[in-house]
Amino acid sequence: MSFWEAIWLIVVSFAFIAYLMMLFYIIGDLFRDRGTSGWVKAVWVVFLIFLPVLTSLVYLITRGAGMQERSAKEVKQVQAAQAEYIRDTAGTSPAAQISDAKRLLAEGTITQQEFDHLKAKALA
Repeated sequence: MSFWEAIWLIVVSFAFIAYLMMLFYIIGDLFRDRGTSGWVKAVWVVFLIFLPVLTSLVYLITRGAGMQERSAKEVKQVQAAQAEYIRDTAGTSPAAQISDAKRLLAEGTITQQEFDHLKAKALA
């Protein structure tokens, strides 16, 4: 294999991988769009199979702005879900735990020894 054949292989491989990424991104966006009916999605997929390059270009030109909006919306939903998960998992702050333990001590629900244990656990 000559040097130029190797360079050509690299260029073609890059173009093919870029095309596949674009194709999967378009298909993902197509199925993420809730405003498009199933029949329209099926037509897009059929055209993507039989005329892939032309259909990809038409899709990017006609629906490019909507792709960006749907992607941004999905990112915000994922970030909100992640923040909620972190809040739920992290629990309360040590100060809140000590405050709750102090309230339980004042009510007589726990003893001083149990309070000291909860306080040490919260501060650890």
